[in-house]
Amino acid sequence: MAKLKYRTISKRTVDALSVEDKDSVFWDDKLPGFGVRVYPSGSKVYVVQTRHDGRSQRVTLGRHGVISADRARRQAAETIARIKSGEDPTQAAPGTLTVAELAARYLEEHVEVRCKPSTGKMYKSVVERFILPAYGHLAVEEVEQQHISKLHLELRDIPYQANRALEIGCKLFNLAEEWKHRTGGNPCKFVRKYREHKRERFLTEAEFRRLGEVLDEMESEGSLPAHPAAAIRLLMLTGCRRNEIMELEWRNVDLGAGELRLPDTKTGARLVPLSPAAARVLAELPRIEGNPWVIPGARPGRRLADLNHYWERVRERADLEGVRLHDLRHSFASRALALGESLSMIGKLLGHNKIDTTARYAHLARDSIKASSARVADSIGADILNKERTAAAS
Repeated sequence: MAKLKYRTISKRTVDALSVEDKDSVFWDDKLPGFGVRVYPSGSKVYVVQTRHDGRSQRVTLGRHGVISADRARRQAAETIARIKSGEDPTQAAPGTLTVAELAARYLEEHVEVRCKPSTGKMYKSVVERFILPAYGHLAVEEVEQQHISKLHLELRDIPYQANRALEIGCKLFNLAEEWKHRTGGNPCKFVRKYREHKRERFLTEAEFRRLGEVLDEMESEGSLPAHPAAAIRLLMLTGCRRNEIMELEWRNVDLGAGELRLPDTKTGARLVPLSPAAARVLAELPRIEGNPWVIPGARPGRRLADLNHYWERVRERADLEGVRLHDLRHSFASRALALGESLSMIGKLLGHNKIDTTARYAHLARDSIKASSARVADSIGADILNKERTAAAS
C-alpha cells in the first residue's frame, strides 16, 4: 500500500502537487478522511474516505479547478458526517450538486475508465467548450429542457458539435439519476438532433492513377520520404482508418499469413487482409532498428505523428483539391461496390460493427446495380432486338 501523504489542502498546495509514475492520494492534516488524488496526467480529484460500522467508504467529490479546495473541504465534512450517521453519501440533497461537479465526476469515473484517449479528449473538449459555459453553474436538479434546447439552438450553425453536446448532456443526466443526484427524467430526452450531412468524396480511376504517379514522382525525387508515401499507399490499398496505419507496429504485421492483426481499433480488435499489392508495400518498406512502428517518426523510437503535412503536398501536386486522407477509405469502399461486393462485405472490409455505418454507401450500391442491369440488358437486347429497333431506341 502506498504511503499516505499528509498536508493542509488548499488551492496553493493542490496546484503544486504532482506525481510521475502512478496516481497517489494526499490527505489533509486537519480534516481526517479528506484528500486529493493526483494522477500522472496532472488531473486532481478531491475525495473522502471514512469508516462506518467497520466498513470503509470512499466518495469522489469533484475535480480540482471545477470545484475549489474550500468548497471541497465543506463538502467533505458534510459527506463524512452523513457516512458516520449511516446515510448514503451519494444521495445528495436536490440542488446541492452543480452540473460542473457532475461533469467532473463523469469525466473522471466514466470517460477516463471506459473511453479511448482520443474519444475522451473530444468529450472533455465538448464539456468545457459548450456544456459548462451554458449551464455548468446550475444545480443538476434545476436543469430543464429549455436549458438544453437553448444551447442546441445556439449551436445550430455547427450541427455536428451541437449533436455531440446533446449526446453528452443526455449521458450526464442519465448518470445523475443513476448516481442519485437527480429525479424527474432526462431534460435532453425530447430535444431532436440536427441532420448531419456527412461529406462524401470518392476518387475516380483516373484520380487513383494520378495519385499513384505523384507518389512515385515525389518519392523518386526525394520530396516525399518512403514511410509517409507507404502510409498513403496503405490507406488506399486497405481501406483502413488513418490511425490504424499510423499506429501500426511491426509485431502486428504477418506477411506470411497476409494480414494485419490490429489489437485496438475504433470498433475493437480486428484482422485486416493484405492484398498482394499492400503486402508488397510493407515488404519493401525499410525497418528502423529499435523502432517498433511501421511508419516511424524523426525521433528515435517514435511514430510519425502528422501525415497531413505530407498529404497536403501530395494532394496539391495531384490536383486533388479538398480530398482528405479519410476520403481514401471512402474510395476503397466505392471501388469495392463498383466491383460487385455487397454492403455486408464492405462493412467487414472496413471494420464496421453496425450495418447502419455501412449504409451510407447504399446509394453507390444502387448505382452499381443499375450499371450491372444496363450491361446485362444491353447484352440480351443485342440478341433479341433487330438493329433497326435498337438504333431507333438509341
